[in-house]
Amino acid sequence: MPGTVLDRRDAIIRFGNDGWHARFDEDFTEENVGRVADALGLIWADKAPGSTIYIGFDTRHKGRLFARTMGEVMASYGLHVCISKTAVPSPAVEWTCARDMSAIGAVMLTASERSCEYGGILVRSSDGSSANRSFLDKAEALIPAHAPRSRGEVYEADLASDYLEGLAAAVDGRVFAQRRLSVVVDPMYGAGIGHLASVLERLGWGVSQIHDDPMPDFAGLHPEPIDPWADKCEQAVVASGAQMGLLLDGDGDRFAAVDETGHLLTPHQITPLLIEHLAVNRKRSGRVITTLSSSSSIIAQAELLGLEVLSLPVGFSRLYRELREQDVLIGCEEYGGIVIPSHLFERDGLLGCLLLCEMVALSGTSLSELLAQSEERLGRRCYIRRDVRLETGQISAFRNILPGLNPEKIAGRVPSEVSHADGLRLDFSDGSWVLMRPSRTDAIVRVYAEARNEHDRDELLEATCALVKAGI
Repeated sequence: MPGTVLDRRDAIIRFGNDGWHARFDEDFTEENVGRVADALGLIWADKAPGSTIYIGFDTRHKGRLFARTMGEVMASYGLHVCISKTAVPSPAVEWTCARDMSAIGAVMLTASERSCEYGGILVRSSDGSSANRSFLDKAEALIPAHAPRSRGEVYEADLASDYLEGLAAAVDGRVFAQRRLSVVVDPMYGAGIGHLASVLERLGWGVSQIHDDPMPDFAGLHPEPIDPWADKCEQAVVASGAQMGLLLDGDGDRFAAVDETGHLLTPHQITPLLIEHLAVNRKRSGRVITTLSSSSSIIAQAELLGLEVLSLPVGFSRLYRELREQDVLIGCEEYGGIVIPSHLFERDGLLGCLLLCEMVALSGTSLSELLAQSEERLGRRCYIRRDVRLETGQISAFRNILPGLNPEKIAGRVPSEVSHADGLRLDFSDGSWVLMRPSRTDAIVRVYAEARNEHDRDELLEATCALVKAGI
């Protein structure tokens, strides 16, 4: 459980690409949540007086309390504020907001995949998408030194049921009925508890859940669907003889899957499968939008299927500008979030799980076989990411030198292409690549590497991390 909360009323609050996050025993306090709420309430009330705001929260420490504080401060500006009755996935809040013509925005109290020590705030626009950078910059500038005392009335509502109905309608129930499989669902103690399982059960599949009791400390688990946190799900699939396992992160916007052998599939293996399912099985067309730090297998799949593909710098707000166009099939980012714009202009891990289940059911084979077929067509790729933590002064120095950093070799390899479009990316003739980019909000340099095998990948990763440290 979070420790003693310090009085940090003067905390500097900065929104990153995916919201504001801070530790409960440092800056994430009721006072600071009220400060953020005041800035958001001021902007939204000025833009559309009396409009509706939706607020959701996950299963973390004092989630409902923080949601009410957020809502009551914004309601003092005359806004109509609706708070979820229970913990809900972020996509449920976004989906509800996007379908209410009176809504101008939404807020989700969550730190997503971060550990239990962290709280967070995600800000969404009227269509459910991430608030753009200019909006967040304006909000940052308006955050007051102290939370206001004024409070308004809020009301609570069920923000899950209609969303779950929409999920069930988004897939073909006949396909699920024709091949009834058994799955293990692991919401990782997060906001997805009960929600994905209920849709799958409605579709006639056998479901067992693990990590499904709300626990604010997550029992020591990080709600991120990667190893080692996915170990229990992998074991449960094998022990129960289930055909697959499905994992959701803390707020349900990202997901992963486990095949029938207990092997965890990464998002970079799942996304090409979903692209194939949408384009081949569902006969849909459109562009594939991805980020420069995502696996090249996504580009390879799009090109194989004759789909136009566009790679953008990291940051979901950048993807959103393209997703608004009518010709986008799917958007995907390096952390495993996928967006089907015909459904929602945001990542939806529950929908991703259902589409993958639909693909497996339709194929008549197993998830492991689908993956093997995909790798045979696209080639095997091994992807990894590591965060290099630096001191505050060091990260500033690294940002300054990065534009002029052009190494002749990395791990003995000569780059065939160099790009500074998003940090520094080096591509090599065999299809391998590395990318280093500093975080906007933290003293971290994120390093990504991909190659045809683990040995080459790890060599590139280690050499690039060493370069980051040597560069400061």
